[in-house]
Amino acid sequence: MAAQKRNRLTPWYIGLVIILAGVIFVGYRMYASNCGVSLGLEMIVLAIMPIVYLVLMYLTLTSQE
Repeated sequence: MAAQKRNRLTPWYIGLVIILAGVIFVGYRMYASNCGVSLGLEMIVLAIMPIVYLVLMYLTLTSQE
């Protein structure tokens, strides 16, 4: 019986969905509570950190055999 080859990026897709849900939730909470955080900090929390995490996770998963 031939072993099925699983998609290496499945964990990345799952992580992407979880991170997007978290970003949407945190962004909504910041918007709804009129959070006094500066725009730069908001961009770091809502964009830069998730993007860096997803890129590193993608590179890790694609480098596996």
